[in-house]
Amino acid sequence: MQTKIEKISPLSALAVNNIQEVSQNGIDFLSFREKLSYANISRDDKKIEWKGARVAIKSALDCISLPYPGFFKDEHGKSHPMDGYGYVSLTHTKGIAAAIFHKDMPVGIDLDYVREKVVRLGPKFLDPSEIEFLNNDPILYTVAWSAKESIFKCQGRRGISLKSNILLDPFSLDDHVIKGRVYQSEYSDHFYNVKVEVENDIVLTYTIW
Repeated sequence: MQTKIEKISPLSALAVNNIQEVSQNGIDFLSFREKLSYANISRDDKKIEWKGARVAIKSALDCISLPYPGFFKDEHGKSHPMDGYGYVSLTHTKGIAAAIFHKDMPVGIDLDYVREKVVRLGPKFLDPSEIEFLNNDPILYTVAWSAKESIFKCQGRRGISLKSNILLDPFSLDDHVIKGRVYQSEYSDHFYNVKVEVENDIVLTYTIW
């Protein structure tokens, strides 16, 4: 997937970057707390992924002329700005990192490679009604997984099952926005729109408003 920085609105932006390309970037922009977290990551590959996601969110913030405040994770594993203003979501997969920020609305973003085995794993994260319209297509299955991950990250609470609590409306490869909702939980009837971008064997999804 090509690297990019995209201004979604005056209040929101996203960035996708090649992790290796940014691995040599400095870390002066990180908060003191983040520098400690970075120093405590033992594996080099994990350090590069962690840094790649932070470089992505800084790029997104630069795009809408907002300062980088530093970020921390809450007890649910969701990242938050240290200054308490805005919402962020980070993701990375092999060689790529991405981030999205919105000043006023919760967000979720996810990156995944298309793999044939995702069809076999489908019953673990899909409702039977979803399996019916995905037609054993690995791309559609990956989009469904990624969209559910984006919704999960956007709602920001543990205890939500991708299979049992997130349901997607039928969609095809021609759809660039798909709809989903959280149901049968204390967060029921939260509805989401998810933007979908497929490039070669990579799927990018993120929540929109």
